[in-house]
Amino acid sequence: MQQTSGKTRMFPEKDSQKLEKQNLNCQENPSTTCFREYLRIRTVHPQPDYDGAIHFLERIAEELGLACQKVEVHPGRVITILTWEGTNPRLRSIVLSSHTDVVPVFEECWSHNPFAAYKDADGNIYARGAQDMKCVTIQYIEAIRRLKASGKRFPRTVHLTLVPDEEIGGHNGMALFIERPEFQNLNVGFALDEGLASPTDNFTVFYGERCPWWITVTCEGNPGHGSRFIENTAAEKLNKVITSFLDFRKKEKERLNLEPGLTLGDVTTVNLTKVNGGVSYNVIPSELTVTFDLRISPAVDLEKFEEQVKSWCQAAGEGVTYKFHQKCMDKNLTSTDESDPWWKAFSGPFREMNLTLQPEIFPAATDIRYFRAAGFPAIGFSPMNRTPILLHDHDEFLNEGVFLRGIDIYCRVIASLASVSTLPTEN
Repeated sequence: MQQTSGKTRMFPEKDSQKLEKQNLNCQENPSTTCFREYLRIRTVHPQPDYDGAIHFLERIAEELGLACQKVEVHPGRVITILTWEGTNPRLRSIVLSSHTDVVPVFEECWSHNPFAAYKDADGNIYARGAQDMKCVTIQYIEAIRRLKASGKRFPRTVHLTLVPDEEIGGHNGMALFIERPEFQNLNVGFALDEGLASPTDNFTVFYGERCPWWITVTCEGNPGHGSRFIENTAAEKLNKVITSFLDFRKKEKERLNLEPGLTLGDVTTVNLTKVNGGVSYNVIPSELTVTFDLRISPAVDLEKFEEQVKSWCQAAGEGVTYKFHQKCMDKNLTSTDESDPWWKAFSGPFREMNLTLQPEIFPAATDIRYFRAAGFPAIGFSPMNRTPILLHDHDEFLNEGVFLRGIDIYCRVIASLASVSTLPTEN
């Protein structure tokens, strides 16, 4: 029985002993069992059990004979690094990055306990983090387990970086880590991080991201009694601001729908996320605020776009100002040209397996943007095709067969990347 938002929710699989018995009876694939164990660690905001995740990862490191380093970048925020040293550690390394935290849930909207990792008769594993992105973490781990068990060694060192707080911007996680000497010591050459599921046969792969801007606009105006026609109110100015932002949103939506070949990552989205203000039902407020979440296409001139935002505020009247809570200005893209040695090493295994990659701009934001901003080539990828996109959604799930196939894919991809020949810049 789970208490959620004042409601009581009954889950048939709530008994943990019954769950473990189910695992034993069905002789589950050990990789799946490891995945489900990780899913049950409640690394959910606002109070993620990071210690539980770290202990789990330390145990994995010991099992696989991987070096394990912990770097506290902020009080209570630890980066865990698992390292498989290459035969030529002077070469630049491969970084397999993933985050340990997951977003909150509304348990009354779930069919199964979101932290029980329930597996149904079709092999669908329901849990928060099943797609975003605990699956990728375990696929990295299980791929390395298989490669090591088969006696494989590669020239390049492989690092797994397991980071906190990605779901709330990464400001106390990867953003701090990338500035530290421990990150510099990784000697990064190329990085992988999360992507998205694909409902089609193709695998989406992301070579860039839109720039996330979170903007709060404050509108000041004349206060007064709610029974009067007060001039120049905050509400009138707020209305003009909202209209300007949402008119632009409408045009971008139309462009996405009408121009062939565009994906969500190629346009700019605008969404109103918060409105605040007012003191009483019968008092006209002197100040109102509105917050927008913008995800700006890398094709946009960001300085000109900010001038556009400024003009919308100025057109609304005096006393209208804005501030940023997040303002990403990095538009670096990773090459997907076949002449690029990293892209060739990443994409080659897919050609060998007759699988199709679909390169796109990632529509949201992940920790991979910090790698690109620092000048490192980086790709966002999650090996989940024929799968509905359910990150942050109710009843998030991943099919066991898709999960296990992803391990096979990573075995080939990791081997290929870690075998890239010495580059001219490494001589």
